[in-house]
Amino acid sequence: QVGGFAWENCGDKKNPVVLQSLSVAPDPISIPGSLRISAAVSSSKTMASPLKAVLVVEKALGDLWIQLPCIDQLGSCTYNDVCTILDNLIPPGTTCPEPLLTYGIPCHCPFKAGSYSLPASDFDLPEVELPTWMTNGNYRVRAAVSNGGEELACVKLAFSLQSQ
Repeated sequence: QVGGFAWENCGDKKNPVVLQSLSVAPDPISIPGSLRISAAVSSSKTMASPLKAVLVVEKALGDLWIQLPCIDQLGSCTYNDVCTILDNLIPPGTTCPEPLLTYGIPCHCPFKAGSYSLPASDFDLPEVELPTWMTNGNYRVRAAVSNGGEELACVKLAFSLQSQ
């Protein structure tokens, strides 16, 4: 499917962390602009440090899908410890940013087992200097999260970007 937002879990049926629902509007996503997201995730296992995330990002070029490289931590990157990245973004001891705070969604490791849901919430996408290869177009992303070699979650997303 080219164009249009879509998602699916791509992991083993036994993966402890499963995306139950995800919706994103508008479609295409506009940068800068406002993004409305709702989501629900269930986890049967606590996710603790070190959490490794592997992203594969592809962009449609005509009928071909081209894998984008990892440049400045954007693109098809491997993040060896997501927990540390989160700690750097949101210092431990500070409250989680809204709307996470309101809905009791943690923003630091460890993430306890349980169900987390985010009702429709608006996020502002700032004007960011995206590299030219990251602008308008159709994208596919595969994100896999693991700990010590055990895959915890795998999600595939498809979306379109439109920069003003």
